[in-house]
Amino acid sequence: MTTTPTPGTQAPEDAAADEYLRLDRQICFSLHAASRAFNGVYRVVLKELGLTYPQYLVMLVLWERGELGVKKLGEHLRLDSGTLSPLLKRLEAAGLVRRERSTADERSVRVRLTEDGSALRERALLVPRRIGAATGFDLAEINDLRDRLDRLTQALDSAALNPATLEETP
Repeated sequence: MTTTPTPGTQAPEDAAADEYLRLDRQICFSLHAASRAFNGVYRVVLKELGLTYPQYLVMLVLWERGELGVKKLGEHLRLDSGTLSPLLKRLEAAGLVRRERSTADERSVRVRLTEDGSALRERALLVPRRIGAATGFDLAEINDLRDRLDRLTQALDSAALNPATLEETP
C-alpha cells in the first residue's frame, strides 16, 4: 500500500524537487506576468493614440520599414496572417494604413501607411519614454534586459527547432 506524503512529511529531496514546480519559480510565468503588466501600461499610454498594443507593433514596423507585404510584416511581428489580417483591417478602417493586392501576384497583399498613419508617428515618439519611466529601470538596465530577452528568444527558437535539446540530461 502506498501513501501520499503530507506536505510536512516529504523527504528533503522531494521537497527540493517540489520547489521547482512552484508557480513563482517558473520563468515562463514571470515572463507572462511581466507581459500582462506591460499590456496594462501600454493600454493606458496608447489610448490617446487610438491604438491597441498589437496595432502599435504593426505601426512600429511600418514606420521603420515602410511598405511591406503582409507575409513579411508577419515575419517581423512573429504573427501569422490569420492574426495579422484583423489587425490590419482595423488599422485600415481607422485610416492609418492601406492594403492593396499586388498587381504582379494577386495572392500578395501590400500594406503601406496613409498620411494619417505617417503623421501619428510624431505623437508616438513619447511612448517609449513613458513606458521606460513605468519600468523604473534606467536606459542601461532596459537595454540589458532587452538583450537578454533577445538571447532567450533565440535559444528557445533553436530548442523548438531541435527537440533533442529538450531531452532530460542526467
